[in-house]
Amino acid sequence: MVNSQKKIAVVALGGNALLPETQVGTFEEQQANADTAAEVILGIVRSGYEVILVHGNGPQVGQVLAQNEESAAKIPMMPLDVCVAATQGTMGYMLTTALRRAIKRLGIDKNTLTVLTNVAVSHTDQAFQNPTKPIGGFFSAEKAQEMKETKGWQMVEDSGRGYRRVVPSPKPRKIMESQAIRDLALAGNIVIACGGGGIPVAKVNEKLTGLEAVIDKDFASSLLAEEIGADIYIVLTGVSQVAINYGKPNMQLLKKINVSEAEKYMAEGHFPPGSMGPKIKAALDFISAGGKEVLITSAEKLEAALQGESGTYIVSC
Repeated sequence: MVNSQKKIAVVALGGNALLPETQVGTFEEQQANADTAAEVILGIVRSGYEVILVHGNGPQVGQVLAQNEESAAKIPMMPLDVCVAATQGTMGYMLTTALRRAIKRLGIDKNTLTVLTNVAVSHTDQAFQNPTKPIGGFFSAEKAQEMKETKGWQMVEDSGRGYRRVVPSPKPRKIMESQAIRDLALAGNIVIACGGGGIPVAKVNEKLTGLEAVIDKDFASSLLAEEIGADIYIVLTGVSQVAINYGKPNMQLLKKINVSEAEKYMAEGHFPPGSMGPKIKAALDFISAGGKEVLITSAEKLEAALQGESGTYIVSC
């Protein structure tokens, strides 16, 4: 029997939290990082919330793709949607292992599990006409041309570092397992879901099909929070507070802003598309759909932010 009075927090955690650029990405490194993340997640549990965790997978899916490419002469390459599913499994395993260790050590009465999550998109989304999301490793011009000819990949030059594959990043339209995820959370489980933004699927000729695309983790987690009626949507990022005029002498940290203020700052260009922009847009999507509040902060400052001493809260008015 679930308790509908329980509070639910949907938490978005970047893939770099488990695999920062300073590390090579061994299992031991990522498991240690998962142990650190588990302490953060349990802090939210101790604040009275049932937690649903959505993690990014940018570095990890890049590793899977590189493994695919290196072994292609011996083992058939897997499509991108299958690679996303693979990272949901491996990262879910590392996170549930870390959470169970921390739960046992702290004497918390919780279980944790990972839900392989499909996210519906439209196969007619404009993103499929204009792929922009770089994935995987870097190629020489010659190798990039070969991949274009043999795999049909779209390749772009990336800041003088070589060529990378770009894929569509369509808008998430429905979390296929959202009701089950909600029920599991209300039953007292810490649920890991929508890993990497979810596995992109769409109805093509009346058949549900996986697509060669990636879904933005912030937009997927915002939609999940909306669909399950989360009480708070928490975005963990690299800064403790959102700022306007970031990095300038007149930089101003924001403690609490409403939707109209956030929209104004976004229109003025304070939240660039490549950094804070998608997070603010995801927050506004959640609030405009009836969500109560969004908290944006760093993992290190989360405990203080939950007590109102740090972070940036976005509310309706």
